[in-house]
Amino acid sequence: MQRINIEIKARCSHPEEIRDLLDKQQAEFIGTDYQTDTYFNVPNGRLKLREGNIENALIHYFRNDQAGPKRSDISLYKTQPRSDLKELLTAALGILAVVSKRRQIYFIENVKFHIDEVEHLGSFVEIEAIDRDGRIGEEKLRRQCQYYLNLFKIKEEDLVEVSYSDLAMG
Repeated sequence: MQRINIEIKARCSHPEEIRDLLDKQQAEFIGTDYQTDTYFNVPNGRLKLREGNIENALIHYFRNDQAGPKRSDISLYKTQPRSDLKELLTAALGILAVVSKRRQIYFIENVKFHIDEVEHLGSFVEIEAIDRDGRIGEEKLRRQCQYYLNLFKIKEEDLVEVSYSDLAMG
């Protein structure tokens, strides 16, 4: 499944305020996922295997490293928990980094929110405006992402340019 996201990642010193704002916006709380993302060595983009109690997928994506709303081109393949896929990918590609986190997942329409507590890195919030089938368009996705960026009062200095794997290796 291919899709386009416009997304941000930011350090978050006030996760309880973000939760309160999401509740006031009547966001749908999907649940708390305990995730391990294993990033593999690939020549182009990033490839990670996500293993969680809610989300399990092999995800390949291209995204520029920049602060603020940025486009991600994503290919996602849903996987089965505890499959042999990690062994196969590890043997073929080698592991680049492993990131473990507790993620609270919310949705408002096509916009997904993560409140993350990342092992060894701290607290973060992510906003992902998602276009699963090309009907929404990049311009509207950018407006949605910017709206929530403003609503959450995320400061420019808190925006993170890179993936958790880059932070973990840094």
